[in-house]
Amino acid sequence: MAIEMRQQMKLSQQLVMTPQLQQAIKLLQLSRLELQDVVRQELEENPLLDEVPELEEIKETEQLELSEKEVEPEVPATEFQEVTAGEETREMDWESYLDGYNYTAGEQYYDDEERPSFENLLTKKSTLVDHLMWQLSLTKLTDDEMKVGTEIIGNVDDDGYFRASLADVAFACQVEEPFVEAVLKRIQEFDPSGVAARDLRECLLIQVKALGMGGSLVEAVLTDHLKDLESRKYKQAARALGVDVNDILTATRIIANLDPNPGRMFGQDDVQYISADIFVYKIGEEYVVVLNDEGMPNLRINPLYAGEGKTGAQADPKAEEYINDKMRSAMWLIKSIQQRQRTVYKVAKSLVKFQRDFLDRGIEYLKPLVLRDIAEDIGMHESTISRVTTNKYMQTPQGLYELKYFFNSGISTNEGDFIASESVKNKIKEIVDAEDQRKPYSDQRLAELLSAHNINIAQRTVTKYREMLRIGSSSERKKHF
Repeated sequence: MAIEMRQQMKLSQQLVMTPQLQQAIKLLQLSRLELQDVVRQELEENPLLDEVPELEEIKETEQLELSEKEVEPEVPATEFQEVTAGEETREMDWESYLDGYNYTAGEQYYDDEERPSFENLLTKKSTLVDHLMWQLSLTKLTDDEMKVGTEIIGNVDDDGYFRASLADVAFACQVEEPFVEAVLKRIQEFDPSGVAARDLRECLLIQVKALGMGGSLVEAVLTDHLKDLESRKYKQAARALGVDVNDILTATRIIANLDPNPGRMFGQDDVQYISADIFVYKIGEEYVVVLNDEGMPNLRINPLYAGEGKTGAQADPKAEEYINDKMRSAMWLIKSIQQRQRTVYKVAKSLVKFQRDFLDRGIEYLKPLVLRDIAEDIGMHESTISRVTTNKYMQTPQGLYELKYFFNSGISTNEGDFIASESVKNKIKEIVDAEDQRKPYSDQRLAELLSAHNINIAQRTVTKYREMLRIGSSSERKKHF
């Protein structure tokens, strides 16, 4: 068999993801705050990208330029044309872009009085450890006790429980275990009540003693029948203690008011504030979509480099290549942001059109919707719609919702229509909220009640939705008092 080399021509098509396209896709799925970070970083790295001053400063500059133009003699039109014809460009006509483009953010639609108070952001919360160490410093203790107490407090978790063993603390402080336990008892007297307990039973017993109920039926129930309370075996506990079941229920009611996690009030989880990316206002009978551009820098190409290009002087090739690269990067960023804003606006506008009944009447009128419906409405691909609806929130007259909230599967009704799954969940929640807590509805009964509202779903679907809503089963919801 002979082996030979041949030269062939082959014509084929393939889709190439350019860096600019990758950047546009990346920007599309960013939230407004994430986009601000990207723009800030680009402003630091790209000297050709500039931030337009505040609107007031721009107005003053424009007024100054206008006054100067009035003093200057009028330039003949022929001279102006010669200058324009003599402009030299570097591979692209970006000078005209500089003169004609000025990206400005949208108007601010609410004043400073509606902004959240900055005091919440600047105030430092006291931690549980700080609170316990402060109490420890006010307690009369020896140096060894102070050392052990500090070690104990260092092993208290966010829920307020002591998560180390006495042996570990004794080894770390080079003392005996009874000495550590004595210090632990002192710390268990600190505020909040129940702190530094080693388990739930000890935590609740500390709180009961702090209430002056030591030696009572409540303490006896906690000591020997906590498991019976968890499984709601009240009669069994009553027989074992030789008391009436109503006394057990009374003790249970007191125990239910105790705090099983005394350290939670000092939790470090700060409240997450969500800033809407899109606002929907109802003006008359129409809904108006407005993008939230607050905090977004107004971008433009740096005018200093524009002046350099207009001179037409010979520049260092490496510097020229560097400027061209940065110029392309800046222009693509500005164009990508523009494209992103237009796409987000189109998607929001289409969502408002599909979910107008929800905006008018509430969650019961939320329509089933999939990505394809929006994609076909605005002529874009489903993947683009998916990226737009990621990490973005819309402020509507009905409240603040994530864009993905408006996409729901449909469930058929007795009337032949379809209802969104979120509406069904809301209906289940309403029924459970209105039920008799002594006789809660089973999942089968919930399915029957939903059928009375023209919603036909199986019992297993009710169970799935109930668990998604974090609603317990009928036995877990039942209250005996």
